[in-house]
Amino acid sequence: MFDIQEELKKLPGKPGVYIMHDEKDAIIYVGKAVSLKNRVRQYFQASRNKGAKIDQMVTRIRRFEYIVTDSELEALVLECNLIKEHRPKYNTMLKDDKTYPFIKVTVQEEYPRILFSRSMNKDKSRYFGPYTSAGAVKDTIELLRKVYKIRSCQRNLPRDIGKERPCLNYHIHQCKAPCQGYISKEEYRKNVSEAMDFLNGNYEPIMKLITERMNEAAENLEFETAIEQRELLNSVKQVAQKQKITVSDGEDKDIIGVDIQDTDAVVQLFFVRDGRMIGRDHFFLRVAPQDTERDIVGSFLTQFYAGTPFIPREIMLPCEVEDEQVVSDWLSAKRGGKVYLRVPKKGTKEKLVELAGKNAAMILSQDKDRMKKEEGRTIGAMKEIAEWLQLPELTRVEAYDISNISGFESVGSMVVYERGKPKRSDYRKFKIQTVQGPDDYASMEEVLTRRFSHGLDEQAEIKEAALEKEFGKFSIFPDLIMMDGGRGQVNVALRVLDRLNLKIPVCGMVKDDNHRTRGLYFHNVEIPIDTNSEGFRLITRIQDEAHRFAIEYHRSLRSKEQVHSILDDIEGIGPTRRKSLMRTFQSLEAIREAEVEELKKAPSMNEQSARRVYEFFHKKCKENEE
Repeated sequence: MFDIQEELKKLPGKPGVYIMHDEKDAIIYVGKAVSLKNRVRQYFQASRNKGAKIDQMVTRIRRFEYIVTDSELEALVLECNLIKEHRPKYNTMLKDDKTYPFIKVTVQEEYPRILFSRSMNKDKSRYFGPYTSAGAVKDTIELLRKVYKIRSCQRNLPRDIGKERPCLNYHIHQCKAPCQGYISKEEYRKNVSEAMDFLNGNYEPIMKLITERMNEAAENLEFETAIEQRELLNSVKQVAQKQKITVSDGEDKDIIGVDIQDTDAVVQLFFVRDGRMIGRDHFFLRVAPQDTERDIVGSFLTQFYAGTPFIPREIMLPCEVEDEQVVSDWLSAKRGGKVYLRVPKKGTKEKLVELAGKNAAMILSQDKDRMKKEEGRTIGAMKEIAEWLQLPELTRVEAYDISNISGFESVGSMVVYERGKPKRSDYRKFKIQTVQGPDDYASMEEVLTRRFSHGLDEQAEIKEAALEKEFGKFSIFPDLIMMDGGRGQVNVALRVLDRLNLKIPVCGMVKDDNHRTRGLYFHNVEIPIDTNSEGFRLITRIQDEAHRFAIEYHRSLRSKEQVHSILDDIEGIGPTRRKSLMRTFQSLEAIREAEVEELKKAPSMNEQSARRVYEFFHKKCKENEE
């Protein structure tokens, strides 16, 4: 048993990182400290005014651990890595991670290439960027290859010169074929050098070159060539269009602005390279009401620059941050040169930071409605369902479905929704092992027994390991089980849970005559639901997802021969009618769902054969829907 007060006495007065765990042993907070002894003890001192967020976190702490480092700088780096890896609930978090593309010129090769790259490596290549738009990067690379006839192949030159025929790019006049020796190394590298001048912002030479080519083609009445050159010129103008912001010092810098509204925040980032703003991006963060601008900007700095390969010489901030010197030293070490964190107080730089802040405010304001709508579709919908069923809490829902064609290759699906969103990493598939024929009830009983027995085994293993083992996917049980059916399916689930001594609420999704959900079957009562509500829409999405996942798995198990053999089992359906049905309906699922009148419309089908097909696929339908 972890005794917090006793463990606090053992803390060293050294720098390091501390990690807080909850009752499920999940990591809920990671922090750094100059003195672990002083910092960690503060959380458990009643006299300290820590704020609502920290007070709530402290009530959930069941144990903590720590890692001692040699310096505060090492602690910062380790804290950043752990936050990125575990995404703790109570840390201020970026809601998404992004990587930015570069243009890579392989100048170390005798015949260099211009490539798209997601990272900047120490490989002697020349890198330009990062850029905020992958599409713009690809367009620029395509443009440079067309204008300067730069190769895109992976041939090893000059070793492979003349070994193979030139590729298509040579024949469509987009490459000078250095692989055939049709262009000298000196001329080729001159073209590459001019392409790099363009990437450095020197656009005039290429615009002049293309204009000359266009005019020459027009004079020679080569109108197709002239049009092609005109389109190239327009592409160059789009890439080289005048920047919205210019800075006279010509330095590389990032400009950060932030706006905060309740528990939402947006950080706006402007990228300035060689004095030009090459792009911008924004980031949503999860924050607590007590988090200050200083806290948010500090967290953003460490998380963002831990994941981007390019760090500029100067980063302009809206406010000073905690441990500024430590953060600056860390960034300088990553960059391989001094990085300055500045809070401008006047002039153009202050206005740029102010502009970034205004952009952040605008983005947050515009996105507020979308975020609220999304929350209504997810968390709000879960709350509605919880109210209908009178459940105290509803975070995790599991739904199950069985798929088969008259018992052939029966499979089960388990889909998981957490906080109203699908958690696909927890989805599971089951191939039915003990049931022969189309018995959906018995198949569902097998699926549920396997799922929860496995979960109980995992929980026992975790308990035996004294909470030192990570939770398995099966060990986390749902707050509600949703069955794709009415009373019969619910009773199957309750029977399995009772046999395993588990108390988990189970409801059925009751369908109307058109196979659409009309209500929930819960505690032997059908509960009507508002079909215009977000809760109803979420139930429909869950039901459709469980069905889709089961069908997808079922399809993957069936071979063409097995599919055909099912239709061959129907009396009166020979090869001609079988082909007619498959051509008309495209899949067995569509045939199974079709009514008699629809089946009759297929060529070669009559009333008698259509009824036989319908009855073959629906002989268990009524039992399963009860």
